[in-house]
Amino acid sequence: MARLCFDYGHGGSYPGAVYKGRKESEDNLSIGMEVAKELRRHGIEIDEIRTTDVAVSLKQRSEFENKGNYDYFISFHRNAFKPEVATGAETFVYTKASAKSKVLAEKIQNALVGVGFINRGVKTASFHVLREIKAPAVLVEMGFIDNTKDNNLFDSKRKEIVMGITKAILAQLRISYKEDLATGKTDGQVLYRVMAGSYGVRDNAEKQVQRLKTAGFDATIMVFNR
Repeated sequence: MARLCFDYGHGGSYPGAVYKGRKESEDNLSIGMEVAKELRRHGIEIDEIRTTDVAVSLKQRSEFENKGNYDYFISFHRNAFKPEVATGAETFVYTKASAKSKVLAEKIQNALVGVGFINRGVKTASFHVLREIKAPAVLVEMGFIDNTKDNNLFDSKRKEIVMGITKAILAQLRISYKEDLATGKTDGQVLYRVMAGSYGVRDNAEKQVQRLKTAGFDATIMVFNR
């Protein structure tokens, strides 16, 4: 089973970049946790450095990761420069990054560009959470929080961003994406399910399922409580 460490940048008294009341720490946490949820659905183990709006030092973050044995470390961030000046997504790896880090960074960067972000490319840096991490590490900047266009894209394409990052990580782990049967959706496609009756007695429901299967239809029993 693959095991990943997720780092949601900033938090608590260190909100990161702030623009018009919007906090980077909150965006990092919310979208990162959605990606973690999707990956867990595929059997991947995810350890998260924080799951609430609390401050965690850089040293604490690297110490958390170094205590584990992870396949990858991913740090979620949003960028900032000057209000309404810079735009786009970029992904960072350490200056002496492994090949695995670089390939994963390219996959995530391509996913963000695919949903509409300007491509600022994969870059190298000596950030603490890249330099002091044992596992192959990437730091992703999901658009500029001080750019209205990027924020609108971040909000309107939220599901696509989550799906894109999820699929990029799955591809790196060589795991195929699986439809979420609970929602009936896959890769943005709506699936329409057909019901063949409701029964108050389970035995009658099981007989109907058997008749459908005999006729060549895929059928199962779903329980609904009134």
